[in-house]
Amino acid sequence: MSRIGKKPILIPDNVELKIINDKISVKGNLGILYQKISKKLHFNLYEKKILITRNKENKESKSLHGLYHVLIKNMIIGVTKGFQKKLELVGVGYRATYNEKILDLNLGFSHNIMLQLSKEIDIEIKSEKGKNTIIILKSYDKQLLGIVAAKIRSFRIPEPYKGKGVKYLKEIIYRKAGKSA
Repeated sequence: MSRIGKKPILIPDNVELKIINDKISVKGNLGILYQKISKKLHFNLYEKKILITRNKENKESKSLHGLYHVLIKNMIIGVTKGFQKKLELVGVGYRATYNEKILDLNLGFSHNIMLQLSKEIDIEIKSEKGKNTIIILKSYDKQLLGIVAAKIRSFRIPEPYKGKGVKYLKEIIYRKAGKSA
């Protein structure tokens, strides 16, 4: 059995978890999340915990076992605490503004990049004089948050010579030496 998958997932008091046909829904104080579930697994819902077991012992079922355990656990953490990612704009004149669910990025192109965001994502922008602009993305949906952060980063991936671009806050950019004469 999967080491991760065989552990039961504890459900907090303020979380409501339901299994209906081939979907699981998790409702908490921050929102509600849905996940389609596989027929190769069996979900046992007890009072305040859920246990996932496999129907067969093949490779695909074993891989899905741990995956669904982590997905459900992330859904529970998301609707109770939420998740956040921080992006840093490194470069002269790189700025970001946020107004009515539209993120406006100035990343050194001839035009600004406008990104329409969904209602599940909250944004906070910190810009201080002399420091790089930091974009803080918050959401209860971890998958959506990762997709949006990767999309913003893809507009200007950090380059290895000067390190300019959009990077995650703790990300390390390995720098290359320039030409030597």
